[in-house]
Amino acid sequence: MGVSTSAFAQDTSGQQNNQPADQQNAKTLQTVVVTGSRIRRVDLETANPVTTVTREEIKSSGKLTAGDLLQELPAVAGAATNPNVNNGGGDGASTVSLRGLGSQRTLILVNGHRVARNDINAIPASMIDRIEVLKDGASATYGSDAIGGVVNFILRKNFQGLELSANVGESDHNDGTRRGFSALFGTAGDKGSITAGIDYNKFDEISSAKRDFSKYATYLSSGSVYHGGSSRNPNGYVSLPTGPVTLAHPVNGKTSTSDYRPYNSKTDSFNYQAVNLITTPQERFNAFALATYQVTDNLQAHLDFFYNKTSSHFAIAPLPFDAKSDGVVVSAQNYYNPFGINFGPGGRTFRSRFTTLGQRMEDFATQTGQVDAGLKGSVGDTSWQWSADLNYGHVGQDTVQHGYVYYNGLKSALGPSFLDPVSGKVTCGTPTAPVSGCTPLNIFNVNDPQTVSTLGNYAAAPFGHTLITTRRAEVNANGDLFSLPAGTVSLAVGADYEKDYQNTQVDYIARTSGTGGTCFISQEACATPLAGSFNVKEVYGELFVPLLTGLPGIKSLNLTLGSRYSSYSSAGSRTSNKVALEWRPVDDLLVRGTMEGVFRAPTISDLYAGAAGSAPQLTDPCIGYTGGHAAACANVPTNGSFKGSGLGQTTAVVSGSVAAGYNLKPEYGKSFDFGAVYDPHFIPGLSLSADYWRVHLNDTITPLGVQNTMSICYANGSSPFCSFIHRDDTGQILFINSPTVNLGTLNTSGIDFTGKYKIPHFDVAGTNIGDFALSLNTTYLIKYDNDTAPGQAGDVINHLAGMYNNGYGNYTRWRGVGMLNWSTGPWSATWKMRYFGALNVGSRNTTETFSADQSLPNVVLRVPTMIYNDFAVAYNIARWNTTLNAGVDNVFDKQPPLMYQNNVLNANTDVNTYDTIGRYFFAGVTVKF
Repeated sequence: MGVSTSAFAQDTSGQQNNQPADQQNAKTLQTVVVTGSRIRRVDLETANPVTTVTREEIKSSGKLTAGDLLQELPAVAGAATNPNVNNGGGDGASTVSLRGLGSQRTLILVNGHRVARNDINAIPASMIDRIEVLKDGASATYGSDAIGGVVNFILRKNFQGLELSANVGESDHNDGTRRGFSALFGTAGDKGSITAGIDYNKFDEISSAKRDFSKYATYLSSGSVYHGGSSRNPNGYVSLPTGPVTLAHPVNGKTSTSDYRPYNSKTDSFNYQAVNLITTPQERFNAFALATYQVTDNLQAHLDFFYNKTSSHFAIAPLPFDAKSDGVVVSAQNYYNPFGINFGPGGRTFRSRFTTLGQRMEDFATQTGQVDAGLKGSVGDTSWQWSADLNYGHVGQDTVQHGYVYYNGLKSALGPSFLDPVSGKVTCGTPTAPVSGCTPLNIFNVNDPQTVSTLGNYAAAPFGHTLITTRRAEVNANGDLFSLPAGTVSLAVGADYEKDYQNTQVDYIARTSGTGGTCFISQEACATPLAGSFNVKEVYGELFVPLLTGLPGIKSLNLTLGSRYSSYSSAGSRTSNKVALEWRPVDDLLVRGTMEGVFRAPTISDLYAGAAGSAPQLTDPCIGYTGGHAAACANVPTNGSFKGSGLGQTTAVVSGSVAAGYNLKPEYGKSFDFGAVYDPHFIPGLSLSADYWRVHLNDTITPLGVQNTMSICYANGSSPFCSFIHRDDTGQILFINSPTVNLGTLNTSGIDFTGKYKIPHFDVAGTNIGDFALSLNTTYLIKYDNDTAPGQAGDVINHLAGMYNNGYGNYTRWRGVGMLNWSTGPWSATWKMRYFGALNVGSRNTTETFSADQSLPNVVLRVPTMIYNDFAVAYNIARWNTTLNAGVDNVFDKQPPLMYQNNVLNANTDVNTYDTIGRYFFAGVTVKF
C-alpha cells in the first residue's frame, strides 16, 4: 500500500469546468477537503493521519476487489471478514476492521457519503480512483461508527473514452480461479459529464482437502499432535454403561450389538475439516453511473447510481446429529435399536452424522442498489460553498440452506416401531397403536440404502429473506468567516436526517424463540425474524482557527474545533466533540494531535434481533466437576464420570444463540492521536511520519459470548447469566443463549510508522536505470484490552496484544507492508513484502485457565513471524493504448502457520490474516479507446 500522510477527498468547487488548466489547478488547491474534516484547506498535511491507496497501486496489485486490497493494510487487525472466511457462514461480503475494533466501528464512505451496506466488494474496483483511510476516530465529523477510522472510496469522474479490462488468476494448485472483466465509458462537455460502466468477477472455491495444512482436523494434546475430529461420525457414537461403542464394519439393514466395538476418539472421530472450504465461491456483477450537469456558473447538479448483485455460498461438513442436544429420543422400542435402551433426552448419548445428505450449505443472493442526487454551488463571489443531497439505499438478500433435517419428522421416525407380520414392513408405533404417515428410520446404520432414502424424506431446506433500506438527506456549507493575523478563520456546518429499516423473514421450520424453542431443525441454523427501524437527526459544526504564524519556532500553529449532536429515536442522544492542533516549528516538520469523542449507536440488528443460531467453540469450566459451584454446574454428575465421558472433551462445538433487544444505548469513548510528519528539504522525495494513537470505549455493545456466559456463571452461580445455559440431566450442554449488552470496556493503543522515498532518474555508473520509490507502512500494537463484563464475578480481561483469540481474531503486535516500485519507459514493476509479527495463542491472564493446548495448563503456543512476498510487472504499449500486467502473490509459496483446531474454527489456522491460497499467478490487460 502506498503511504501518504493526508489526501483530499473530492473537489468541492462548482466553478472550474470552463477555466484554463492552470487556473483549474490553482482553484483546486484552494478547495481541498481533507478526509476527516469538513473544512476546505490549501494544506494537504493536516492533523488527520490518512493513508492513500492510489489508482496505480490498485492496477498493479492484480486484486479484483477492494476487499482484497484493504486486507493488507497494517491498520486492519482482528477478524475483518473477507471471502477467505468460510466456516460458520459467509455471503461473499468483505468488511474492514480498522485498529481491530470490528467492522461495526469502521465507517465506509463513497465520495464522502455513507453506504447502505458495508460490503466494500460491492464497490467496483475499476471505478475507484483512490482509497483514503483515516486511521483516527471521527464521530464529530461523520457521526456514529467512525471509531476505528474511516475508509473513503473516491471514484473516477470526468472520464472520457472507453476502457476495457480483463483479468484472470489461479493458484499454484490449479484451483481458486478468479476471472474479472470491466468496461468503463465516459464523455464530458461544456455543461456536464457522464461516467458509467460494468464490472464482473467470479471466484472459484478452494477445498480444505486440497491443502496439506487444512486437510485434517489437527489437534495439539498433551504435547503431541494428532488428527482428530468429531465424535459425531456416520458409524455412530453410542454411549453404553460399559463405555462408548461404534459400528465396526459396514452392515446391510438392521445392526446387532455384535456389529459394534469400543470407540477410539483418535481413530474413529469424523474428519469434518476435509469437506470444508477455505475460500467462498462467489459471482459478482456491478453497474454504476455518475452524471453531473452545470446548471449555472454557481450551481451544479449530480446523480450517482450503483448496483451490485452477488451470488455466493458457504459449505461446511455434513450435519452432525446428537440425540440429546437435538432433543430427539431414539426409543428403546425402535425396531432398529439393537441395544434396547433409550437414547436422547432422559437416556444415553447417541451421535451420528448424516453424510448422505451432503454438506451443510447456504446459498446467498444479494442485491444492493444506491442512488445519490444532489446540488452544490457557491454563494456569489464569496468563499462559501454549499451542497444538498438525497440518498436512498436498498439491500435485498435471499438465502436457502441445505443439508438439514426436519426434526419433528425424525421424532416419530425414531420412536417405537415394529415389523408388521402382515405387510412385512417396519411400521411406526406399536402393534396396538400404529402411526400412519410415518416411515421408521434406521439411525444406527445411516449409510444403508433404505436409511438414505428415508432420511431424504425428512430433508429440510429453510429459506430466508432480508430487506434493508436507508433514506438520508443532508445539507452542508463551508467558507471563510474573517481574518486573523495568522490567517483566515473558516467554518463548516451541516445537518442530516437518516431513517433505517430492516425486515428479516425466517422460514417457519428455522424460526426460534429467545430460549431456543420452536425451531424444527439444527439449532445452528435457527434464527428469529427481525423487523425494526429508527431515525437519527444530526447537526454539526467545525471551526478552523489559525493561531500563530511567522514566529521563531512557530512557522504556523492552527486549532480545529468540532462538535456533532446526534439524536436517535431508538437510543437517545449523543454529543461528540473534537479538538485538533497542528504546529509547524519549521517548514519541514509538522507536529499534530487530535482528541475526539467517539460513539457507536446500536444497529437495528443490535436492537431488534431475536436469537440467531450458531455453533461456537468453548471450554466447559464444569468439566471434571467435583461438587462445587452447584448452581453453575447444575445437572453435572458429581461422581467424576463427566470428566471421563465424551463430554470431557476440552474443546467442543455446541449449539448457541445470540440474542439482542436489551434496551441498548450507544457505546462511547475517546480517540487520541499524536504524531509528526517530517519532509526534510535536504533529502528531496523523503517523507516520514509517526503517530501514537489510543482508543478507549465504555459500555461496548457486544454479545456476551457463550464462553464468557459460562465463565461468569461458573464463578457466581447466582448470576443472572446462568439462566442462559441449558444442560440435560447428564451435564451435556444443550444450548446457550448469549445476550447482547452494554457492559464492556475496550482500551487499545499503538504506534504507526510510515515512510516514503522517491528517487527519480536513478543513475548507476552514469546510466539512468529508471525511477524508484520505496514505501513502508507499519503498525505496532501496544495494548488491546477487552473486558466484556467488568464488575461481574468471574470476569476475565482479554489482554489481546501479541495474541490470537478465536473469539476476537489476530492481534499480532507488528504488522507492516513494504514496497519497492520501479519504472522506466513503458515498463514498471513492484515488489511488495507483507509482514506479520510473531504472536502467542493461549492465555496470559492469571485468572484464565484455558490455554492453547487445552490439556496442558498454562501452555502458550508460539506462532512465528510470517513474511509474504508479492511481485507484479506491467508493460504499456502506447501506440495501442494498451497495458499488460502480470504477477505472483506469495512468490515463495509460504504456508500459513499451524495453529491447531483447538484454537481456531477452520483450516487449523487464522484464515482472516494469513495466506491460505498459496502461490497465486495473475495476469490482465487494459485497453483504452
